[in-house]
Amino acid sequence: MERVRGIGGIFFKARDPAALGAWYRDHLGVDVDPTWGGCAFTWRDHDTGSAPASTIWSPFKEDTTYFAPSTASFMVNFRVDDLDAMLAQLRAAGCDVDERVERSEFGAFGWVMDPEGNRVELWQPPEG
Repeated sequence: MERVRGIGGIFFKARDPAALGAWYRDHLGVDVDPTWGGCAFTWRDHDTGSAPASTIWSPFKEDTTYFAPSTASFMVNFRVDDLDAMLAQLRAAGCDVDERVERSEFGAFGWVMDPEGNRVELWQPPEG
């Protein structure tokens, strides 16, 4: 059985993502990257102890459609080992799985809606 291995990111809507990012930087020490307005918290994979990993914190503009069809103000991104197997498992269980899968240098991404209408992003990080 495929399962989630950790949180890959926390994404949420904000009226002014830049100002909110500055507040988190100035008051909580969150290292907000000015080029994309978020922060990557880096750590080491718990299984290998040496593979680099990260969790992303990122405010989005409040009118983003990236979380659609969910109307929630947030989306959680979960790390998985085998995205295709996870999506197949969810489909077999009757879950509402988005047909679209994105593959890029950042890894593979897929989406499912939870029973309360929240969009959940599943992420298989790139090799290495």
